[in-house]
Amino acid sequence: MSTATTSTRSAPTRRRRKDDTKLALLFIAPATVGLLVFLVWPLLTGIYYSFTEYTTLTPPQWVGFENYSRMLTDPVFWNALKVTLWYVILNIGIQTVVALLIAVLMQRLTQSTILRSLVLAPYLVSNVVAAIVFLWILDTQMGIFNIFLQWLGFDPVAFWASETWVIPTIALVNVWRHMGYTALLLFAGLQSIPQHLYESARTEGAGEITLFRRITLPLLRPILALVLIMSIIGSFQVFDTVSVTTGGGPADASKVLQMYIYENAFGQYQFGYASALSVALLVILMIVTFTQYRMTNAGTSDLD
Repeated sequence: MSTATTSTRSAPTRRRRKDDTKLALLFIAPATVGLLVFLVWPLLTGIYYSFTEYTTLTPPQWVGFENYSRMLTDPVFWNALKVTLWYVILNIGIQTVVALLIAVLMQRLTQSTILRSLVLAPYLVSNVVAAIVFLWILDTQMGIFNIFLQWLGFDPVAFWASETWVIPTIALVNVWRHMGYTALLLFAGLQSIPQHLYESARTEGAGEITLFRRITLPLLRPILALVLIMSIIGSFQVFDTVSVTTGGGPADASKVLQMYIYENAFGQYQFGYASALSVALLVILMIVTFTQYRMTNAGTSDLD
C-alpha cells in the first residue's frame, strides 16, 4: 500500500490546460470586422458593380460583360495604362537604385540614428504637400529651379506642361518622397547579412564592387524582392501627385489609370465602368505580383 501511495505522489500532477481560443477570438474580432467591412465587402461590391450600369441616380442594372467590352475598345484606357507603365518603370527603376545606394552607404560609412531620421524625413511629408511644394519649385515662370536654370544660361523647362517632361517629373517627385523609406527597408535587410562573409572575402582580396555583386545582392534578394513588390503596387496606384499638379494633362500625357478611374466614378458618375477599370487594375497587379514573386524566388534565401 505504501508503494502505491509513493508512486501516486511521484507521478506528475496533470494540470488542466486552459483553452485560450475564446480570448484569442475576442482579440482578433475587431481586426476581422474591419477587414470584412473595409476590404472584403467593398471588393465584392466593386466586382458586382463592374457587371452593372450604375450612376447612383438609378438602381444598378445588370449588363454582363458590357463594361469590359467597352474597356477593351477604349483608347483612353489603353493610353492611361501606357502612361501608368511608363511612370512605374521610371519611378521603380530610379527609386530602387538610389535607395539601394543609400542603404549600402549607411551600412558601410555610418549607422547614425540622426542620419536615418534625416533620410526618412521626406516620407513623413504627405504626398499632397510634396506635390504642391514641387509644383511651385518647378513652375515655368516663377519656379526657383527654372530661375536657377535661366541664371546658368538655359531656357526654362515646362516640367508640368510638357508631354515629354510631365511623367518623369512626377516620378522624380515621388522618388524623392519614398526613397528614404525604401532605403531603410533595404538597410534592415543588409543588417541580416553576416559580417564574417565580408571579412572572409576581403582577406581573399575582394573589392567593394565584388562584395556588392557576389555577397550583398544575392543575400539581399528576398528583401529586395519584397520591397519591389510593395513599391510596384504603390506606383500603379499613383493618384494624389497627378491630381494636385496636372489633373491628367497636358493632353492626357499624365492621365494614369487611377486618375481615369476617378474621372469616370466622380466626374461622370459611371460607377459601373469605373468598377470594371478597378477590377482590371486589380488583375494587372495580381499578375505582376505573382510573376515577380516567381521570377525573383522571393520565398527563398541564400542564407538557408
